[in-house]
Amino acid sequence: MLSESIIFCIQCLFTISQAAPIPYPGFFEQKNLLPPLLRDPLASLVGETCYVSLVEDFNITDTACLKYAFSKALGFGIVFGSAVIKVPQMVTIISKRSAKGLSLASYYLETYAYLIILAYNLRQHNPFSTYGEVVFIASQNVLITLMIFWYARPVADFSMVVKSLLGNLMAFVGVFCILLVPTWIPLWLLSSLYAVTIPMTLASKLPQIHANYINQSTGQLSVFAVLNYFAGTTARVFTTMTELDDSLMLAGNVLASLLNGVLVMQVYLYWGKSMDPATISSTSNPEAKAD
Repeated sequence: MLSESIIFCIQCLFTISQAAPIPYPGFFEQKNLLPPLLRDPLASLVGETCYVSLVEDFNITDTACLKYAFSKALGFGIVFGSAVIKVPQMVTIISKRSAKGLSLASYYLETYAYLIILAYNLRQHNPFSTYGEVVFIASQNVLITLMIFWYARPVADFSMVVKSLLGNLMAFVGVFCILLVPTWIPLWLLSSLYAVTIPMTLASKLPQIHANYINQSTGQLSVFAVLNYFAGTTARVFTTMTELDDSLMLAGNVLASLLNGVLVMQVYLYWGKSMDPATISSTSNPEAKAD
């Protein structure tokens, strides 16, 4: 695995540079180089035991702590990256004044699935590094869904557009609030809903994949977002295996990574191809679905 290769390279670094044997616990002089202002957050992040082992004792043979620290760093990298992952998609929609090629069904399914995933993790008190990207992606999905409605309807239907925007926004917020109330949604039911999000998340990719295939183009789909989605879900497989004992989350991340890989392949295959107006899929048009 990539993570194991990275850890092995770290462990062998001093062997290559100093022609010394693989360092053993206590090989380096014990040091405490960080002030409390930096030490305390790091210790709380990776745990006191791993902090002492990796930072103070320089024990780079502690594979378990190296994997855990790498997982934490990777997890927060995913979270920070997700804060802007769909900004290029939104910029593309605004600059082109069009959402052609984007599947409304995909964004609906994905957004509601993420709301369930977020509520599940909050109520399970899981570490933020294992699900934080859901907060940002769900928020950006809501905005993109509203943009699809905005640019799909004629300007003359301004009042209808506003009603659609407000209705969808209230629906998203209302569902999320209900999921957070234990008396309305017991934990066992929320766990069942979380299990349902796995096929929901997978199904959310299928309309977009189908639309790309029918149009033989990815339309206004952001290449940056697709590549980052694939990288993020693939990395999330490692962090879930390292930090959590949750087979549901692991299965969901593995399958999501596979379907995101299909989208990456479509971006490669249809690169540079423009959409034929005669074959534009109706999945990107809310009005077509309403008729």
